[in-house]
Amino acid sequence: MDFKEIKELIRVFDKSALNKLKVKDGEFEISMQTGFEGGTVVTTAAAPVMTAPAAAPIVDASAPIAAAPAALAGDTIDSPMVGTYYSSPSPEAPAFIKVGDTVKKGQTLCILEAMKIMNEVEAEFDCKIVEMLVKDGDPVEFDMPIFTVEKI
Repeated sequence: MDFKEIKELIRVFDKSALNKLKVKDGEFEISMQTGFEGGTVVTTAAAPVMTAPAAAPIVDASAPIAAAPAALAGDTIDSPMVGTYYSSPSPEAPAFIKVGDTVKKGQTLCILEAMKIMNEVEAEFDCKIVEMLVKDGDPVEFDMPIFTVEKI
């Protein structure tokens, strides 16, 4: 299953009355479920992953609680999937885009690595890049804003 098929599957699932969906194709597997705060939860896995239990963090009760991040002003381009963000095709290559660039519909903006597959994220409309909200190597979640833009 390629990136565009996954993206379309997510769109159809979001518009449907279904609250749970699981698709398996060979070693590829995707599960989606609604009913959680924030909308659709998308989980992908090729095989079970064994992890060690994490130690419970120590919380200082007297420390001030961090304020919730302010809502983003303007339009955003959101991550179409869970993965790792890369701004260029290789570490030595220049970034696909930078702040201030004007991009055309269909132009590659970045790469998201998911399950060892490099997926190019393309602009869905003409716009100007105002802010890059993630850095190289950062993990991104489904529907997480990755760029702030101005539509042209």
